Amino acid sequence: MKTQMLKFLALIVVASVAVAFTNRAPQTYKVSPKESALTWTGKKVTGQHNGTVAISAGSLTWDGKTLKDGSFDIDLSTITVTDITDADTNAKLVGHLKGDDFFGVAKTPKATFVITSVTPKDGKYWVKGKLTIKGITNDSEFPATVKADGKKLTAEAKIIVDRTKYDIKFRSTNFFENLGDKAISNDFELDVKLVATVAGV
Repeated sequence: MKTQMLKFLALIVVASVAVAFTNRAPQTYKVSPKESALTWTGKKVTGQHNGTVAISAGSLTWDGKTLKDGSFDIDLSTITVTDITDADTNAKLVGHLKGDDFFGVAKTPKATFVITSVTPKDGKYWVKGKLTIKGITNDSEFPATVKADGKKLTAEAKIIVDRTKYDIKFRSTNFFENLGDKAISNDFELDVKLVATVAGV
């Protein structure tokens, strides 16, 4: 009888520890700008351009099993073009992207994304949030993957952005007629990789 009681108590202790571990309080992970990366792709009738832009800050909240929320900032002043090798042509496009026709970096050098909800689905997460570019905020949603490795999280996602919602109308067929092969797609892609570690580590 005494042995059975001890076994029962031991099972209760193990179960309590397991529940406590599973339901532990969410923890904040700080995004590392050096380890994180963001690449962009913009398409036009005659081809496409690619480049990078820096993640400047951010955080993710993780409860041990599930992504809960988070946010990240984009430093638009760091925009680069990676597919043009001619230095003058490259600089011209970078300058254009930073200008008022596109991101207006002088006035609004930072873009932000803030998660409003996260829904686990088929081994991924369906993320909804608020994307702000040029001081204009719109809803955005996309699938993301998150991997936890000790005290490090790695989150990856492809975000499709309709630039016209952020007052970026240059050569958009929504606003200009007869553009022909000079038309630029309204959508551009952001491939985001966030690497974050437990705050304070």
